[in-house]
Amino acid sequence: MDLDAFSAVHGRTWARLDELAKQRRLSGAEGDELVRLYQEVATHLSMVRSTAPDPSVVSRLSDSLGRARSAIAGSHDPSWSDLKRFVVLSLPAAFYRLRWWTVAVMVACCAIAVVAGVNVYTDPEAQAAMGTPSQLESYAEQEFANYYTNHPGQSFAAQVWTNNAWIAAQCVAFGITGFWPVMVLVQNAAGVGAAGGVMALHGGLDVFFQLILPHGLMELTAIFIAGAAGLKIFWTILAPGGRPRSRALSEEGRALFTVAIGLVGVLGVSGLVEGFVTPSTVLPWWLKIVIGALVLAAYWTYTLVLGRRAVRAGETGDLRADHNVDQLPLAA
Repeated sequence: MDLDAFSAVHGRTWARLDELAKQRRLSGAEGDELVRLYQEVATHLSMVRSTAPDPSVVSRLSDSLGRARSAIAGSHDPSWSDLKRFVVLSLPAAFYRLRWWTVAVMVACCAIAVVAGVNVYTDPEAQAAMGTPSQLESYAEQEFANYYTNHPGQSFAAQVWTNNAWIAAQCVAFGITGFWPVMVLVQNAAGVGAAGGVMALHGGLDVFFQLILPHGLMELTAIFIAGAAGLKIFWTILAPGGRPRSRALSEEGRALFTVAIGLVGVLGVSGLVEGFVTPSTVLPWWLKIVIGALVLAAYWTYTLVLGRRAVRAGETGDLRADHNVDQLPLAA
């Protein structure tokens, strides 16, 4: 396609669409013309994207179509139906599409944690790198458990949520680099494993799992999801799946944003468990673990049941998927 010739031929049509979209009042004939031109320019945009995706032309036509769409349909105010659609369709679909990535990240992180823990447990040099024998003993017998009880539940839950949200945000925001999520995941997995190794070294492995599992089942899964989301956006660069790479990145990026919003809630729940359930002196340890397992089971049920249904209905987690009427593939 000769883009300059194409623009010259259809430039008046595009200008007329802009003119009508900017008018505050339209007659019946002008309204019909606006709809007709909107459909025509949407076709032009699809042709440009398919054969000669010049960024400036694509941006110009997308902006024109956006203004025209608003003029045709009116402004859109968020409503409860939007929230319901997000919770029932968009978010579970985004989580569901990441399920195997999440499982892969989980298996890798668990393996790293086990290796790190065994290394600390068996290697005196690794122990010395973490501190003196008295420091490690103090950590195992006092500091590890005190971490969960030294602060009021409300402030501790907020602190935990902030810390974990920051870790998840790094994985999501810098996922496109490829290495950053890997670095963050490896550091956290190795840190958890090393802590377990120190606890095992001083006969406190049971305490380690009693304090880690109630909140850690969901909390660590949320970190795995964030890492999976970051790695998937990086993989999209390498394998866009038959789509133009720019379009694939924009679609997966918006789905990634959906995951990020969902993780705010997921980490909020795990923070509440860590702030109020894990340090509880009333609940027995087995009940704490059961509560943590139920929270994790609720997440996977939500993801697998609602997510599978949403994906089969065509949902991807892309919050703008229902507005992308100008992206129909056309042969030039």
